[in-house]
Amino acid sequence: MSLPSGLTGQAGVATPALAGSAAKANTRMLAIDALRGFVMLCMLLDHVRETFFLHRQVTDPIDALSVAPDLYFTRLLSEICAPVFIFLTGLSAWLYSQKHSLNETSVFLLKRGLFLVFLELTFVCFAWNAEFPPKTLWLQVIWCIGICMIVLAGLLHFKRGWLILLGLAIVGGHNLLDDVVLGPESPFFVPWSILHQRVFIDLTEFTRARTTYPVLPWIGVILLGWAIGPWFGKDTPGAVRISRLFKVGVGLLLAFVWIRYLNVYGEKPWVQTGDALRTFMSFMSAKKYPPSLMFLMPTLGLGLILLAYFEKAQARWSTARLAIYGGAPMFFYLLHLYVLKALYLLAVALWDTNQGAYYGFDNLSGIWLWSLILGVALYFPTRWFANLKQRRRDIAMLKYF
Repeated sequence: MSLPSGLTGQAGVATPALAGSAAKANTRMLAIDALRGFVMLCMLLDHVRETFFLHRQVTDPIDALSVAPDLYFTRLLSEICAPVFIFLTGLSAWLYSQKHSLNETSVFLLKRGLFLVFLELTFVCFAWNAEFPPKTLWLQVIWCIGICMIVLAGLLHFKRGWLILLGLAIVGGHNLLDDVVLGPESPFFVPWSILHQRVFIDLTEFTRARTTYPVLPWIGVILLGWAIGPWFGKDTPGAVRISRLFKVGVGLLLAFVWIRYLNVYGEKPWVQTGDALRTFMSFMSAKKYPPSLMFLMPTLGLGLILLAYFEKAQARWSTARLAIYGGAPMFFYLLHLYVLKALYLLAVALWDTNQGAYYGFDNLSGIWLWSLILGVALYFPTRWFANLKQRRRDIAMLKYF
């Protein structure tokens, strides 16, 4: 669920504490990698849940009226992941453009985008399904990031002001299209499903695709990430950047509370249940597929606040450790998926299923414990790979991870 670290400019240089003076000289990149690392650990928790809690899978894990609160809030924690990943992709693309021409940046984004689409349809899909050939191609976040990068490759030649307006219009206005639903008989069914409709698309008699991440709203997010790039220019003082990030982040959270309270746009209405906890859960529930305005405002707002925090706290040990994960994001992403699949298959082989048709933990405490164990265990190979990328910059392929 993350981007190739080549899009972070000097990301790898600024990640490990052992990078020495280079880390101290580039706190902007350290903060970006630390934020990416933080949300990747949130993603790990969610994927452990999806792997070892299949017996408690529900249609919508943030359905406030039916899902148990412990499962609801565990899932809610991961909601920040995709918005931050894609927003940082746009920001990192802008940083890349500061050392390359726009044409070079376009080519870079096009190549990386196509690579991510390929990766989703092959290695990522196999990690989830363990099937070859797959019966279903799940077009998830890596696919989505790849498509967004391809679109940004074409749009970045427009002026920044136009991209801000387009990004805001997409993020703020795409919910007006929610009632546009097309069936397979329509000639626009496939492109519309890729853009804004979560459905299955029959590809062959044996294979279908699932547009899990309709891409239109995410295109708006990547455009806004690109547009915020000048705040991270070398001429912008760190204190000014931190202040801007914090103010915009808080502003988004306050705007979310106000618009959500009005119950008029951007999400299905929340309800007064008579129970304070369930009412709060209803208020916070928001559609992710595709992401509604009420989903994107608080997640992006919190992401900006955290980005400001990590830049301010760049000297802390925890920030440098988190930045390790963000220094090799695609490596970590693929590694954790295959480790989880291997652990699940091993558990089934050793102990058989213990939760109906699945092997799983009895309660969420096991999910949290194993997320912590895996987060620590995967830190060391991720650190090794992040350092390898810095030592072997002559190997172009490493930049993809």
